[in-house]
Amino acid sequence: MIDLHYWTTPNGHKISIFLEESGLPYQVHPVNIGKGEQFQPEFLRISPNNRIPAIVDTEPAGGGGPLSVFESGAILLYLADKTGRFVPQDLRGRTEVLQWLFWQMGGLGPMAGQNGHFHMAAPEKIPYAIERYVKETARLYGVLDKRLADREFIAGDYSIADMASYPWVVPHKLHEQKLEDFPNLQRWFNAVQARPAVQRAYALAQQINPPRELTDEEKEAQRKILYGQGGQGSTGATVVK
Repeated sequence: MIDLHYWTTPNGHKISIFLEESGLPYQVHPVNIGKGEQFQPEFLRISPNNRIPAIVDTEPAGGGGPLSVFESGAILLYLADKTGRFVPQDLRGRTEVLQWLFWQMGGLGPMAGQNGHFHMAAPEKIPYAIERYVKETARLYGVLDKRLADREFIAGDYSIADMASYPWVVPHKLHEQKLEDFPNLQRWFNAVQARPAVQRAYALAQQINPPRELTDEEKEAQRKILYGQGGQGSTGATVVK
């Protein structure tokens, strides 16, 4: 059994997608980051960086006690190795998937996340920052569009590289990106979106965190929790579903 400690952010969606695709049995433990639940001691024991997602594998390979894993990229790789699915076993194929997984972790996610932050969460609009991250998001979309020109999925076959990247393209409108400007990316996006497991993962998000309009007071309270600079640190999260 996989215990999934989760909230409805792009990084959270990565893991629910994998679990739905693989059929691994799992239980969801919501961690409402807007209420500061990521700072609870019981969560910090498995995710010391106070970010979701995190998992606890109650039946790890080789036996022993439960094994916890934090950081979405590490979780995807752990689960892929556990199941023997969505990452090739040969050297070249595995390397192909891993380099694009790390591309997402080091590029697409952080840059799109900053894009969303300065658009939606920053207490003041800073034109330079907004332009900087909109352009960098567009550049990364262009990299992915070129990559997908001659293949169906990012590393050939559907893999954890696709699961990692897709949730960060979902909020493209909020990030001032037009998918029609990236036709290969748009075709890939539509193909991933149509997968039943992906649809189930996003339906789960709607159940756990139904969309609603926050009051100004709620927005300010969440902003202080998510982007505070105190000793606890901020989550660095952009809460988009």
